[in-house]
Amino acid sequence: MPVEGFKVDVDKAVGHVFESEKVVCNRRDFLLYALGVGVKEDELKYLYELDKDFAPLPTYPLVLLLKGDDYNVNLFKERAQGKGTLPGMPPYDPNKIVHGEQSLQVHKPFPIDGGVFSAKKTCTGIYDKGSGMVIETTVDLYDEHEKIHYCSMVSKSFVRGYGGWNGPKGPKGVSYPPPKRNPDAVEVFASTPSQALIYRLSGDYNPLHADTALAPTIGFPKPILHGLCTYGACGHSIVKALADNEPTRFKSIEGRFASPVFPGETIEIYMWKVDDKDPKLQGVIFVAKVKERDVVVVNNGYATLYKKAPESKL
Repeated sequence: MPVEGFKVDVDKAVGHVFESEKVVCNRRDFLLYALGVGVKEDELKYLYELDKDFAPLPTYPLVLLLKGDDYNVNLFKERAQGKGTLPGMPPYDPNKIVHGEQSLQVHKPFPIDGGVFSAKKTCTGIYDKGSGMVIETTVDLYDEHEKIHYCSMVSKSFVRGYGGWNGPKGPKGVSYPPPKRNPDAVEVFASTPSQALIYRLSGDYNPLHADTALAPTIGFPKPILHGLCTYGACGHSIVKALADNEPTRFKSIEGRFASPVFPGETIEIYMWKVDDKDPKLQGVIFVAKVKERDVVVVNNGYATLYKKAPESKL
């Protein structure tokens, strides 16, 4: 049932640019993130800072907005809200938020030493889906002086129960059905029972992924794995299997979170090479599935890779 009296002033909310936020990271963060998304010990380029080919995984920037400008743990509720409130948006229960879709587009490879960066967040859409609403935000990540644009990240969050206020339904999304043939590559991410407890150290301290007493009150029998952990495993698998494990060939990734994953489950990532509209890029359709339950957990996945590594390499 819709929440009585709830209504968003879309004209005020959409287009609002939040105050820029400073975010920081270093090589240690890259190592921890790689462990968090399941990189194994035979890929030292992501796990050992003195490896001659050391580099961060290209999906690493996705954790930065929640990590913030500190190296300590933080309160998820404060970090998720960000700086300032969204004009035109009435209060709602943050426990009703589910991460629906995520995309990342790389404009320039991330510096291998990390550093200080500026994150600019914009509300780019509010949609009424009847059973809930979708809040779309775009985060552009720049260097500290906002001269170098590293990447753009679009997140769509579904807020259960806050629909039915006659708002815009939103544009119809692009569909990426898998080709009717065997995949070109399959990678396996065997998560461990402590996977969420490792991944959360990269900056997403949502209690849902650790608190055994809280999870049942939100509708889960136990803490679930972060969707972006599975997402990062998908990005790593695509680079490893289809880009000669060269992270600078990674251009973009998008996907929809279809079902939750529980730590300890085995995730199979299926990949199909397809033509992209840009002849310089290799398109990749991907799907992630939990082996034990035969349940799709990431669908409508699409990534692009440069067919040749860009000349400028950081």
